Amino acid sequence: MLRFGLRSKFIVLSCFLFLLPWLGYEYVWEMEKFLRQGQEKTLVGTTRALATALHERPALFDEQTNFLDQVIKGRDLYAYNLKNPIQLDGKLTDWEPYKPLFWHYNKRYLQKTNKDHQASDLSFDHMVGKFDNYLYAVFNVTDNTLIYRAKNSLSITNNDHLKIGLKAPDGQFNTYIIAPRQDGWVNAFNADTKAPFTKIQGYFKRTQTGYTVELRFPLAMLGNKLGFAIVDTDSLSELPNANVMSTSNLNNPSDLGSVLVPSPEISRILKGMGHSGSRIWVVDNHHRVLAQSGTIQNADGVWADGLKNQPPKNAWQRFEQTYLHPLYYKILTRPENEFIDTLHDVASMQGSHLANALKGQPASSWRLTPDSKAVILSAAYPIWIEDKVIGAVIAEETTNGVRTLRNKSLEKLFNVILAVMLIGTVTLFFFASRISSRIRRLRDTAEQAIDAQGRVTGSISYSDSNDEIGDLSRSFANIVSRLGGYTDYLENMSSRLSHELRTPVAVVRSSLENLQSLEQTELSQKYLDRASEGVERLGKIITTMSEATRLEQSIQSNEPEPFDLQKVINGCMQGYQLTYPNQLFTLDVCQNKLPMQGAPEFIAQLLDKLINNALEFSQANTAINVTLQSKDSQAVLSVSNTGPLLPEGLSEHIFDSMVSVRSQHMQQQPHLGLGLYIVRLVCDYHKGSVTAQNNTQNNGVTFTVSLPLAN
Repeated sequence: MLRFGLRSKFIVLSCFLFLLPWLGYEYVWEMEKFLRQGQEKTLVGTTRALATALHERPALFDEQTNFLDQVIKGRDLYAYNLKNPIQLDGKLTDWEPYKPLFWHYNKRYLQKTNKDHQASDLSFDHMVGKFDNYLYAVFNVTDNTLIYRAKNSLSITNNDHLKIGLKAPDGQFNTYIIAPRQDGWVNAFNADTKAPFTKIQGYFKRTQTGYTVELRFPLAMLGNKLGFAIVDTDSLSELPNANVMSTSNLNNPSDLGSVLVPSPEISRILKGMGHSGSRIWVVDNHHRVLAQSGTIQNADGVWADGLKNQPPKNAWQRFEQTYLHPLYYKILTRPENEFIDTLHDVASMQGSHLANALKGQPASSWRLTPDSKAVILSAAYPIWIEDKVIGAVIAEETTNGVRTLRNKSLEKLFNVILAVMLIGTVTLFFFASRISSRIRRLRDTAEQAIDAQGRVTGSISYSDSNDEIGDLSRSFANIVSRLGGYTDYLENMSSRLSHELRTPVAVVRSSLENLQSLEQTELSQKYLDRASEGVERLGKIITTMSEATRLEQSIQSNEPEPFDLQKVINGCMQGYQLTYPNQLFTLDVCQNKLPMQGAPEFIAQLLDKLINNALEFSQANTAINVTLQSKDSQAVLSVSNTGPLLPEGLSEHIFDSMVSVRSQHMQQQPHLGLGLYIVRLVCDYHKGSVTAQNNTQNNGVTFTVSLPLAN
């Protein structure tokens, strides 16, 4: 039967913590899609409600629908709604917000074609606007030569002047002329009677590149046709051939451009929709705007109600606003109210939704602002008069309300995720801490059961838990138990072998000695000598095995005693110099006493093994260096020789039992790799350490023994 173990628990918890934020995030995005669909349906319903109020009311459109079949920008003028009345001073300061709406007139608008015409000769920027019951017009004229009307002249055309042509509401065509004598306030003249016409007022001001003209006249005198012309007379001799640049042909009333003034009646109807949360347009079937209400920056729709940012009221809200929101909005994007709106004030509307509405079908469309900061939803609904589409209602909203609602939902989701992650992290922390503590206890028990030399010195208490760690503890306990039996067998094997082999070796040796006493042939004597040599080697092996066993037993039963390490080392070195007269020794032994607690005979045995090792590996005619110094309450003994280097990776294992690095040609004498093992046993007994490493000249090996001094 499968058990629900640690791995399964972690997998389940990880999947849960991963799926929670993903599912929540997907849910919020699906919610946003449904909200956008709902916003689209609601906006179409808004346009339908307003179009219903305009159905079958031809009086609202009579004055607005008598236009040309084709609207031409520059010729057909649109009176934009102005936010404030224009101060007539010629400075154009009040027109600054409307500069993008100015139309530029160049040589294409000359009455007579002139290929050599330059923009500096004559050109102008122009627009008209409506505020209250007045129509305002502005002209920023570029003219390299300005000629005023002479003060004593009765003529109003022998100079630079502005000509106005309009059709009155009663259908009568009238022409007026603005001909200033100097900068300042100006009034119009009737072009036919030359009589002053004070209803048309304005201001004329000279500039570095030409001049500016601002005009104002009542809407009551304006029908649906209007045109302007700038007449440039550089000298009196050029009067017959003066440059005339105009919005339309003022010489023929039928050629005048149309003028559209936003309908005040429709505007009053739209005013009631000003609080609907939408920007609303009413256009005619020529795509021209008849009325407008609202601004797109505030058109968030009904979805934005109640989502305004409120000041924090408690500690959690302050924490969320100060610390969490900056983190969240590295991922999320805040809806921006400041974005580029290409339709903030236009004379003509375009779009697939409007085209479908003018065909009688309600429609909607989405568009991205040019700066990619906002998405605008547009809906259009047709206006019917006697089964004919006379225009359409267009409503626009941004998705800022939906995006704000989405952000609020994601904020709540992130808060929940953080809470769940925090609780899950704390839970997993305690869960992992419990697991790690059990693993650490198992590790500590395993380390205590086996010492640094690999001997089994204890046992592992296993756990009854029915999980992976419980299984691991039981496996470790079983392994250590079996390893302990095997280690005990290996530790006692040398003593058993030495004991068991002594008798047969003695029998063989005595038999060989008896045979030696008999007369032998040359061939049999050769075999007897080889057998005797083998027995001697076997005897030395048994002696070496017994030596390590005796040392281990002596260490277990020995009682430490005080002694002077300096005296022991000096005595041993004097003996080596006598024993090996052909070997050169260099000594550097401190002259101070080095008191220690331990067994001086063990130290002598340690030095024997190190010197024997150095003798075996030293090159001919090289010295063995022995130093003994005191450093930081430690006695440091080093023995170095010139010869073969230690194999890579063997410096830590060379002190283990049965490890030897002797090559084949050095195995003339029996060797079991127990010499350095005895060195380590003696160091462990004295609570010291021993290391082996290649010397700095990389031409030999240095053994360093560190032993603690007695206080």
